[in-house]
Formats: sequence, C-alpha cells, structure tokens
Amino acid sequence: MELPEDPSLERNFKGHRDTVTSVDFNPNMKQIASGSMDSCVMVWNMKPQMRAYRFVGHKDAVMSVEFSPSGHLLASASRDKTVRLWVPSVKGESTVFKAHTGTVRSVSFSSDGQSLVTASDDKTVKVWTVHRQKFLFSLNQHINWVRCAKFSPDGRLIVSASDDKTIKLWDKTSRECTHSFCEHGGFVNFVDFHPSGTCVAAAATDNTVKVWDIRMNKLIQHYQVHSGAVNALSFHPSGNYLVTSSNDSTLKILDLLEGRLLYTLHGHQGAATCVRFSREGQFFASGGSDEQIMVWKTNFDSSMYSEVLRHKKRDVFMSGADDGSSAALQPPYPAREGLMASAEDRRSPDPPGPQPTNRPKSQADDFSMRNIASTLEHIVGQLDILTQTVGILEQRLSLTEDKLRECMKRQEKRPGAAT
Repeated sequence: MELPEDPSLERNFKGHRDTVTSVDFNPNMKQIASGSMDSCVMVWNMKPQMRAYRFVGHKDAVMSVEFSPSGHLLASASRDKTVRLWVPSVKGESTVFKAHTGTVRSVSFSSDGQSLVTASDDKTVKVWTVHRQKFLFSLNQHINWVRCAKFSPDGRLIVSASDDKTIKLWDKTSRECTHSFCEHGGFVNFVDFHPSGTCVAAAATDNTVKVWDIRMNKLIQHYQVHSGAVNALSFHPSGNYLVTSSNDSTLKILDLLEGRLLYTLHGHQGAATCVRFSREGQFFASGGSDEQIMVWKTNFDSSMYSEVLRHKKRDVFMSGADDGSSAALQPPYPAREGLMASAEDRRSPDPPGPQPTNRPKSQADDFSMRNIASTLEHIVGQLDILTQTVGILEQRLSLTEDKLRECMKRQEKRPGAAT
C-alpha cells in the first residue's frame, strides 16, 4: 500500500483583528470565508496575490459563516442577534434580518440551498427560507444556549447541540424532537451529520469527540485525543475521516474506519477555534485565537482516496462496541488493505432455518466445527492485520532513513559545515 503524505500547510491568511470563529470554503474553491470576534466577515481569494474582501455590517462578533451550496451567497450569524446574507463579491452587498433575541451562534444551509437553520443563546433553533428570509418555525426544547444546528444531508432531520449538555434530533416535517443524546460530560460546542446521514459527531468541552448512530441511537465511537476543549469538527466528504480543532492548539485527523488517531497538526499559536473540509476534501481550513486562517492540503493517498470516492454514494454503517469505546466504521464493501472487516463480519453464518432435534451429536459437531472455523478465520484476519502493520512500519522506517540521509547530505554541502 502506498503511504499517504502528511497533510501540509499550503497558505495562511492574516487580516482579522481578533479570534477567528468560523471558516468555510466556497464550493467553487476560489474563495474562503471567515468570521471573527472583530465583527467582520472576510472573504479570501485562493489565488495568490488576489486581495481579500472585508465585509463590515455586523455590530458585534461574528460567530458563524457558511456558503450556500451554489456558492452564490454567504450567510453569517452574529452576537448582534442578526443573520446577514452576503453576495461574496467586491461590493459585499447584504440583506439582514433579526433572527433571535440572543446571540446567534450558528447558521447553516440545507443541501438544496432553500432553507437556513439558526441556533441561539435564546435557547431556540429556527428555520427560515433563504428567499426573503421568511421565518418558518422554531424548535424550543433546549433549556440552555444552543451552540450549533445542522440539517441532515437529505434535509429531513435537524441536529442541535446545547449547553444543556444534550444533542437533539428533530424531524423537520413534524417539528418533533425524535431523540436526545445526554452522554456528554461537558457542554457541546459543535455537532454535524456524517455524509451518509446515518451518524452524528459532537465536539465537547470535556475534551472528547463522540459519534452516535442515529438509527440505533447508540454511541459507537468515543475519542479522547485532545488535552483541551474540542471546538469544532468536520467530516471528510468520503465519510472516512474526521478533522477536529481544540483549545490545546492542535488539529487532529481521525480515521473513522479503523477508529484511531491518524495525524496531529501543530500550527496555531493558542486555541484552534474552527476547522472545515472543502466540499471535495482535497483541503481543509482552520482558524484560531492567533487571528490566522490556515489552509492545509489533505494529501490522502490518491489511489485509496479515489476508491473511497467511488464508494461514497453507498450507505455507510457503523459496527460499534457496547462499552462505548471507539470501533471501526465498517464500509459495506469488501475489506481490503487498510480497510479491515470486523471479527463479526468474518464469522461463519448460522445455518438457515430450524435444526432437527433428534441428532444432538451431529449438531454439537457442527457447532464445534463452526466455532473452530470462526476462530481460525479470526486468527488469519489478525495475522493479515499484523502483516500490514509491519509492512507500513517498514515503509515509514525507510522513508525516515531516506529523509535523514538527505538531511545529512544537505548538511555536508552547506558552507562552513564541520568536517
């Protein structure tokens, strides 16, 4: 298996005068938008040497920004209790509406671009039409500030996260709360749907990231990889990776298929406050209390990534552990190098239909044989995994040796190097 390169820092943008609170990519990949505690919305051009646009209109901190699916509009939510819809061009024209009676923490478009969902310190979640910003309905069961709200990919559900330590799922049609998840030890800062729509992930102040399967209403992954509050997260469009940002200054990329930490990235001085993958997943952007926006190239292995994208339209399901520990996301396609099937998947199936009761010896033999076969399958599978792991470690060692050799050569060529 080809080893992926580590994610690399491509660009960084400076221009905000206070903490960056939110970032998003225009789907056309020509722009990045950011919001800040400095009350400004900035739109940065991905092309070098192109000037940035500073949009002034909000009277207080901008808490959230998001491009519409078409990229023709940019929504921003503010502590001034309003939402603005901007045309992300030189003029920066906007329409404004008072959305809530408290700080608006979050604004997000539906996948068809027709609706907006907002979340506020007034404890409500509200849904609006994008056209004329007409109020549609309010969701009112949270008993503390609502930090974040998002539509599901199909637009049928809404998920919201609150300082009441709950995550609520809502049916958009009936406007009823269909389930509440109450397993966080801290406040929930951010929540979003997996691209398949079958799971939600939450970032919390107790330093954890949790993933729930919303069909079984079951916690199926639990990561404790940060040493500070987790402020934001973003799913890779393939659904196989999750990037997180934390007060511990780091970004972390989690491999959801194997249920493990893949990369830790150090770049921001101070808290990493927000993070977002681009729509196609080749890049992600992060913002921090250092007033900077950093753009990173993902650099996932191209052959694996192209195969992942071919499968991305298929439904992804989760196979979880009962104790809430991190389990691997099991894709509904055959296991291959780097994508391991679980032990449950390798077990021989039970014989179909009722079994005759007058041949206990034969039944016992059959059961025993199946147990042995299952155990052997499991051992072979584990050996395969060990072989792959050793192979990867050998390749990493070779790469390290090559890099070390290059460094020594460069050192020797430098003028005045010690002989």
